[in-house]
Amino acid sequence: MRRLIVWSLAGIVGAALTVMVFLPANWMVALVELQTGGRLTLGDAQGTLWRGSAFIGGAPDGNDPLTPLLPGRFSWRLSPLLLLGHVDAELENAAALSQPVSVTGSWHQWQLSPAAVLLPAERLAALGAPLNSIQPSGQMRLSWETMQFVRQGGAVDASGTMNLELKDMASRLSPVKPLGTYNISLDWRGQQASVMLKTAKGPMLLSGSGVFANGHLQFSGEAEVEAGHEERLANLVNLLGQRRMEGGRNIIALEFK
Repeated sequence: MRRLIVWSLAGIVGAALTVMVFLPANWMVALVELQTGGRLTLGDAQGTLWRGSAFIGGAPDGNDPLTPLLPGRFSWRLSPLLLLGHVDAELENAAALSQPVSVTGSWHQWQLSPAAVLLPAERLAALGAPLNSIQPSGQMRLSWETMQFVRQGGAVDASGTMNLELKDMASRLSPVKPLGTYNISLDWRGQQASVMLKTAKGPMLLSGSGVFANGHLQFSGEAEVEAGHEERLANLVNLLGQRRMEGGRNIIALEFK
């Protein structure tokens, strides 16, 4: 009887392990949607939970088909040691990532290796006014050093720095192309990041600072146009904010609250 029980338990454990090994990639879809609050999902998921691939899409809108937010397909490798609380994963996408990204740690604390990802500037219009009217285009590249994350209850604290480069930005409202190249630095401390905007080059000069927290940006800055471009950029700058004189300069106040 004892031998029968032992063999039965061994069979059950073996069957359970077999099922776990071949869990479909759709389980990763559920994990991504859970961790992003439904803002992101995976499309055309193939493979298994432990080794698979898919494209990243936004939350479906009604009956509209799911479209990729980023170029290329992301492939992942996830160690089964996750079941024991040890995180060891790798993410690759030659079309969007500068290099493979590794995630290591535990369920409650993990780190993200340095890398960069290409982002479509056209998606900025989804942030609402005035960007939905400006319809920006250009190249965006988000890079980061090693990022540390700690789960605190239902929230996640982050620590590290990121830089968003907006290169050769343009707008359908402006005949001047490009408007400029800009850098936005984010210094993450806990659940918020300090934000700094600077202009690298271009006829439209943007600067300012603020705080990004809980998905909301509080920002105060200014826009100024180089001499000789005022008339051609008038329609665009009037959408950005209120005109005012400051130190003999005609600037546009940028305020997001």
